[in-house]
Amino acid sequence: MEPKKNPKSDLRKWSGALFNLGLAISLASVLVAFEWKAKDKLIMKDIAGIEDDWEILDIPITIHTPPPPPPPAPIEINELPDNIEIDEIKDFTIDLNTTEETIIPEIEISSAPVIEDVDKIVDFAEVQAMFKGGMDAWYAYLNKNLVYPSQAKRANIEGMVVVRFVVNTDGSIQDIELVRTIGGGCDEIAKKVIENSPNWNPGKMGGKAVRSRMTMPIRFRLN
Repeated sequence: MEPKKNPKSDLRKWSGALFNLGLAISLASVLVAFEWKAKDKLIMKDIAGIEDDWEILDIPITIHTPPPPPPPAPIEINELPDNIEIDEIKDFTIDLNTTEETIIPEIEISSAPVIEDVDKIVDFAEVQAMFKGGMDAWYAYLNKNLVYPSQAKRANIEGMVVVRFVVNTDGSIQDIELVRTIGGGCDEIAKKVIENSPNWNPGKMGGKAVRSRMTMPIRFRLN
């Protein structure tokens, strides 16, 4: 005989509502747990009546005094004899009995003194300074001593380096400076070639050798 159930006592129809109710209660509990603020009770300790027994250390103040300077070196005194003989001075007379009416002869200078400014550098001399042997000798010197830098070869650097320098009255070179550069080691090579060059023929003004400034271009070209 098959048992019969009362439809009113069937709880499966309430399963969805009960599940949703339990889920809502769980979610509300979690939210309340996250929002719950716990207040810790802090007990302030009263230290007003406590006496301190700290030990105060007496630290002496150290003053570093610099060492005294070394004593000066002794001075050597060379005593000279008193009996030094003075050579007789000729053609020199001192008249101690000169009065206001004595006529003192005037010294006449035949020509004005010549003042030479040895440090003056002339930018444009009447006769320009030149490499000994002329420009052909200069180009021969460059072909022999000018080395193309390997760095410039690898970078295919070509161009002209302009060097300015001063030719002294004795033909020596000084005050070398680079006016135009191209890099790649060419500038240093050009300056070194000028530094190692032999003496030049100095420039002249009025037939006299003067210090003159020269500007020399040096071209670097790959074959």
